[in-house]
Amino acid sequence: MKITPAAPADLPQLLSFRTEAASWISKLGSDQWSRPYPADRLLATIEAGTVFMLRDGSRTAGTITLTPEAEDGLWSAEELGEPSIFVNKLTVSREYAGQDLGGRLLDWAGDRAYRSGAKWLRLDAWTTNEALQRYYLQQGFEYVRTVREGGAVNGGPRVSGWLAQRPARPADHRFADETHSPRPL
Repeated sequence: MKITPAAPADLPQLLSFRTEAASWISKLGSDQWSRPYPADRLLATIEAGTVFMLRDGSRTAGTITLTPEAEDGLWSAEELGEPSIFVNKLTVSREYAGQDLGGRLLDWAGDRAYRSGAKWLRLDAWTTNEALQRYYLQQGFEYVRTVREGGAVNGGPRVSGWLAQRPARPADHRFADETHSPRPL
């Protein structure tokens, strides 16, 4: 399997991943990703070069988005002063479930973060999705805190404010990396 940068032509696949993941998560009792993600915002992240695709031949097995910027209102000024890479929208196709591809994508992300000079690989997760939170803890992330206020709509409740981090570090993710070298932070 190989990791490549996403291209605008990948937009339908990425939207399909999100719909598939939302349906699966809903069956587990979570409302995470229940609202459709705006295609124009997703296209902007693709064009910014922050979206990566995990490819298995002609099929796409998963995706991950990595940014040097955090979502507003989650991390303290002191934390933001530490070089970090932030994980967003990690998704693995249900067809590839149970193969630890999510864990390997996180290892790849941590390796990429390390090569860019980051100290931390950080993420925020849905505040009510305890299974997802346990997953990230099993992947070596340490819980930081949960931010519940200051959501995107009028400062209301935040739905994705469970914060975790792990040190950026080299990793043997076993993917062929066909992406450009990360920019130094």
